This record gives sequence, structure tokens and C-alpha cells, in this order.
Amino acid sequence: MRINSSYIFLENIRCYAYHGVAPQENLIGNEYIINIKLKVDISLATATDEVMDTVNYAEIHEVIKNEMSIPAKLLEHVCKRIVSKLFIAFPPVEEIEISLSKRNPPMGADIDTAGITLHCSR
Repeated sequence: MRINSSYIFLENIRCYAYHGVAPQENLIGNEYIINIKLKVDISLATATDEVMDTVNYAEIHEVIKNEMSIPAKLLEHVCKRIVSKLFIAFPPVEEIEISLSKRNPPMGADIDTAGITLHCSR
């Protein structure tokens, strides 16, 4: 069997953080949802059954959690920081797609979430 492409993903990570342009967002905070997909060759891990032959998704989560704890004005900035850290920490990662959403954003609209998606490659 030949694996053409492979991905590691984490879906619907929930974090409470203090991002936003409005001062009250930095004081009150909000819930955020992160979805991330990393293109990485996992073919060796499929044969060896060893975590050292893949990218550990618990370590990916730790990077995301750490970056989400640093306040920023823009979700774009937070996503760039997360992607940059992941590319440094995990050299086998070829591409990253990340979505970051703010739940019930304070914009006077009846809306579940608002956010961004980045697709980045090395």
C-alpha cells in the first residue's frame, strides 16, 4: 500500500482567552474554537506503531494552548504565531491549515462564531 498524503488534525479545541480590539474583550475574555490540520508523512508510524515516528498531537495542543494564553488584538496574529511555533517545533510538518473562531463576538449580531482560516506551507 502507498500512502499518497496524510494529515494529523485536532478539531474543536476550546480555549478561554483574552483576544480582541475592544478593551472589554481583553478584560472579560471569550471562548475560542480552534481547528487545525497538519500535513505530515505518517507512513513510518503506520508501520512501526511508535509515536516517535509521527507528530504527537498532544504536543501540538500544548503549543496551541500556550499561544492562545498570550493576548492579542487580532485572530490573524494569533494564528500566525501558532503556525510559526508549530513549523519550528515540528520539522516534518509540511503544511498547516488552522481556523480560529471567537464565540458570540461582541458586534451586535446574532452569530455563533466569527473567525479566520489560514493555510500555510513551508
